[in-house]
Amino acid sequence: MRFINPKTDFAFKRIFGGPDSKDILISFLNALIYNGENIIEDLEIIDPYQSAQLQGLKDTYLDVKARLNTGELVIIEMQVLNVDSFGKRILYNAAKAYSIQLDSGESYWTLKPVIALTITDFIMFPDSEKIISHFVFKELESNLKYRDNDLDLVFVELPKFNNTMEQIQSLTEKWIYFMKDASHLDKIPETMVNVQPINKAFNIANRTNLTREELEDLEKREMFIADQQAVLIKAEKEKIKARKEGRQEGRQEGRQEGRQEGRQEGIDLGIKQVAKNLLNSGMTVEKVAELTGLSPEQINQL
Repeated sequence: MRFINPKTDFAFKRIFGGPDSKDILISFLNALIYNGENIIEDLEIIDPYQSAQLQGLKDTYLDVKARLNTGELVIIEMQVLNVDSFGKRILYNAAKAYSIQLDSGESYWTLKPVIALTITDFIMFPDSEKIISHFVFKELESNLKYRDNDLDLVFVELPKFNNTMEQIQSLTEKWIYFMKDASHLDKIPETMVNVQPINKAFNIANRTNLTREELEDLEKREMFIADQQAVLIKAEKEKIKARKEGRQEGRQEGRQEGRQEGRQEGIDLGIKQVAKNLLNSGMTVEKVAELTGLSPEQINQL
């Protein structure tokens, strides 16, 4: 058996957002948000396209979106590329999912909490060893929670998870292992066969269940991601190189000015190269602007 990579947008939506994926998503969310407890009993998978209701707001497409039986909205996103302003995008998506619940004339008390679950294939919080991080509004000194704590941000950083198959035990660990390593396996691990939702997820991810066209599309997406990861790595190297050159120039002509120029030169070079590659892949100017932080005018100049 060979399995598609759950970290690609195509596979992620197919596994967790399909018409028969309700039990899979319930188990997945309980594992990653509630540490394996059966808090979520039922949910409705809904259209993940967030259409802006206010003039000036962007439309946003999320990987999977669900409404829990308790009323909370959960937006789930799998992110492979560590693009510029990604953290701001998470906040934006969560805030918009919260705000667009209200129609004209409705009261604020009808607003339901929003949970933003983000799985990253890169380290987002290098100063923390935690694999799963949960952020809520709290008072800075006393740690008191805000009275209407309706926005929860949950992050799962896959590179921090290094447990082998022999080491994993909990449902949480099994789902993280599935996300990180499913595409490298040739059979369903024995410890997961009896976990019905994970077993079902493996079967959906089985490449033999895809058409030739779907496999070709998946391979193109995987190649695109690999190319963009290489671009980001190169951009980071260019930033480091530019910083060094900026420091050297700064020693000769003014240290502070040289550092700033070198740092900015490296950042601009890397971001512009990423934007060019995204444009060449067929991505719209608006989407490239969202991912890179550049303005549409700057992108059009490229």
